[in-house]
Amino acid sequence: MTLDALILARLQFAFTISFHIIFPAFTIGLASFLAVLEGLWLFTRRERFQTLYLFWVKIFALSFGMGVVSGVVMSYEFGTNWSVFSTRVGNVMGPLLAFEVLSAFFLEASFLGVMLFGWKKVGPRLHFAATCLVALGTLSSAFWIISANSWMQSPSGYAVLPSGRFIATSWLAVIFSPTFPSRLVHMVMAAYLTTSLVVGGASAWRLLQKGDETESKTSLKMAVGMFALVAPLQLLAGHWSGEVVREYQPLKLAAIEAYWTTQTPQGLTLVGIPDRNAKATHLGITVPRIGNLVEGVSPTTVLKGLDAWPRKDWPMVWLVFWAFRIMVGLGVAIIGLGVWGAVQWGRGKLASDRWFLRAAVAMGPSGFIAVLAGWVTAEAGRQPYTVYNILRTDHSMSPVGAGQVATSLLVFMGVYAVVFTVGVLYILRLMHEGPLAGAAEPVLTDRAPGTPMAAAPADPEGDA
Repeated sequence: MTLDALILARLQFAFTISFHIIFPAFTIGLASFLAVLEGLWLFTRRERFQTLYLFWVKIFALSFGMGVVSGVVMSYEFGTNWSVFSTRVGNVMGPLLAFEVLSAFFLEASFLGVMLFGWKKVGPRLHFAATCLVALGTLSSAFWIISANSWMQSPSGYAVLPSGRFIATSWLAVIFSPTFPSRLVHMVMAAYLTTSLVVGGASAWRLLQKGDETESKTSLKMAVGMFALVAPLQLLAGHWSGEVVREYQPLKLAAIEAYWTTQTPQGLTLVGIPDRNAKATHLGITVPRIGNLVEGVSPTTVLKGLDAWPRKDWPMVWLVFWAFRIMVGLGVAIIGLGVWGAVQWGRGKLASDRWFLRAAVAMGPSGFIAVLAGWVTAEAGRQPYTVYNILRTDHSMSPVGAGQVATSLLVFMGVYAVVFTVGVLYILRLMHEGPLAGAAEPVLTDRAPGTPMAAAPADPEGDA
């Protein structure tokens, strides 16, 4: 593979978006978790919920800030490396991204200040409303970003002018493109799973160090309850998304499953080494004749293989093939962890089973890895197009040289290595110290608007 300007520009965007996506994937779920914690505190007046809120809101603020910084960089790349793409599809993509800024980012940024600094300045119900609005903002952000990306995956509601520029003919069709509903559900669930696994891992770590920490027992139960419930639902959402891919992106499906030839029924290759040149999968473990069953179609339905398209239109098969399997494999492991946790919870041994706690710590980063693998599957599987089947990636680039792109890529790598390493290490340090490390400030209770907050009564119970 020659490192020309096109490959380097794609590597640069892949590098920056990989750093960026891990933060929204975390903050979308964490904002909702904070809303639940504050709601429970208002309802029960148990101090542990407020302590957990004050702890996780600091991590949310740090993650939100790093997500914003990493997201801004990508907007510059649209101008420097992908100006042809921006020029041609800007009339469609631009408003979608603007809606994300206006309805989501402004909402998050406006009320984040109240979340962080409003404890002693506004009433608890108003503060709770601010937390809920930030959570709503993160979900709104996911809505618009997935809408924009889904339009690139399955464009609809558009026309192409003689100049080559795209215009919207139906904004409803643009926003709600065919792949959008399933991908939005899949992404939001992935965000909730990612957050619950991080919360569970951090809580398990604290319990391994100090087994009687009430706050960590509570957050561990909340985390286990979330991923035990959501992980099986995510499997169904993933299957739904796969059915949509089969209908609207059959070439991507062929790459995901390494279908080299068109036949019926197809087999299911579990693992192997896809070889683009040999048009075969080496050392493959294949279950014959069940591919159609897994895809949810009849045995007589023809599932196209890669041979149905010109080779120049094929995505990078080995990358898509393995990214998908990493995502699915981690999903199955998360389901297993959820079942294990639910059983131990029922037996009253959730916080004392050290093997489960170690497994929860080890699985803490798995949500991030699964999200990255899912995005690699989606984005690499769309290649060689930026707008599926319409605008090719090599026709979307700016007239820049390989040296220019390589220089900016190296600069980004250096800056990201410093900034994000420091940020992530600080977050890990906070998680290591636990929720009680910064719990010296007075606990807050309900009050009349405009009056100072008073101390809440002590938590009446020791465990959740």
